[in-house]
Amino acid sequence: MAKKLYVGGLSYNTSEDTLKSTFQEAGSVESAAIIIDKMTGRSKGFGFVEMSSDEEAQKAIEMFNGKELEGRSLTVNEARPMEERPRTGGFGRRDNNDRGGRRY
Repeated sequence: MAKKLYVGGLSYNTSEDTLKSTFQEAGSVESAAIIIDKMTGRSKGFGFVEMSSDEEAQKAIEMFNGKELEGRSLTVNEARPMEERPRTGGFGRRDNNDRGGRRY
């Protein structure tokens, strides 16, 4: 069963191909993805790598956590499910009744 890993501390110039080829040193890589900021189109500096097995994932964590890639120190650990975040209603407002701190 495939195991998804979180990879933080990536250089903004690291490509998905570089990420995949690096992690192939630890075993078979199912997929590699770098998270891109929707507003700027630039990397957010982290991504995910899916290894083919739990053993390969553990080997990748041991091999790459704390190691340097393209001048940056990586953080590699088992990915956790994305947490549900409350919606802000846009532009940082808490809700539609928020009048910017004014009281009536």
